[in-house]
Amino acid sequence: MSRMHPFARAGLLALAALCGFVLVGAASPGTWLLDTLTGLFAAGLLVMSLHLLIGYTGLISFGHAAYYASGGYIFGMVLQTPAFVAACGAWSVPLATLLAVCGTGLFALLVGSICARLSEIYFAFLTLAFQMLFVSIIQGLVQYTGGDQGLTGGIPRPAFLGLDLVQARDRYAFSAFLFVAGVLAVRLITLSSFGASLRMVRDNERRAAFLGVNTYAVKVLAFTAAGSIASLGGVVLAVFTSAAYPEWAGWSVSGEAIFMIMLGGLHSFWGPLVGVVAMRVINDVTLLYTTHTELAKGLAILFVVLVLKRGILDWLTDWRKARRKSPSTKEQRHAAP
Repeated sequence: MSRMHPFARAGLLALAALCGFVLVGAASPGTWLLDTLTGLFAAGLLVMSLHLLIGYTGLISFGHAAYYASGGYIFGMVLQTPAFVAACGAWSVPLATLLAVCGTGLFALLVGSICARLSEIYFAFLTLAFQMLFVSIIQGLVQYTGGDQGLTGGIPRPAFLGLDLVQARDRYAFSAFLFVAGVLAVRLITLSSFGASLRMVRDNERRAAFLGVNTYAVKVLAFTAAGSIASLGGVVLAVFTSAAYPEWAGWSVSGEAIFMIMLGGLHSFWGPLVGVVAMRVINDVTLLYTTHTELAKGLAILFVVLVLKRGILDWLTDWRKARRKSPSTKEQRHAAP
């Protein structure tokens, strides 16, 4: 396994993960676990796509939820068009998903080409401005988006390849596939030469430019890829709720995604997913005793920042490395004359 090409290894791990998720869905006696995992899949796609910007490119986006919501809205509006469903039939859902990814990718390309000209805090606030503009457009185009009420009325989900998305297990399996595909896409990007360019831009943009890297193009492509992958999370949520709401594009959703990345670990590929699970556990456990979930989340972030000084997975990784080094250090001391 260790001698395999990184791409092949990532593909095999993705296939194994998908099989594991399907087995969990088949063995689950009820729908609670399936619904919980589906929600985690949607959030996981959002944070992993944002991690591509923050962790690997060094770009902090305060408006990343716009692309998350864009995927759900495009997916829902396309399937709510009777002519499209009539023309595409059983392939309506796959084609609507593809249109959601491509449409959101174009949206992200447009925004990224403008925002990438700036850096640091100016970049972050410009992404927030475009997110607010997107929310205003959603609320203004009532005839198409439902305005403040959201894209309600149900989203048609014709069966395809033996999957009926009205059924909880089939809906879960489809969501698991999109989640694995999205995470695999992020992984392949980070393992590629383009991923190396992202890390160069993150570590020292001036040096990367001096070495001949087109840093502007790299940032725009990273922004476009991140937006496209985030749209898959919106599709998962739209399939799950059979609706789409403007709250999905709110700044608080983007902020919570950043918190999840910080909570799980900024310097590890899997850290954001740990943050998603940790945030869900904190929320659910808190609701058993009180409704002050925001207070509990804030305390968790303070603990990570002030006590651990890094994300959960980053701290565990450093602790494990320290444990490995300590025996050898002791042996060297005993061996010294």
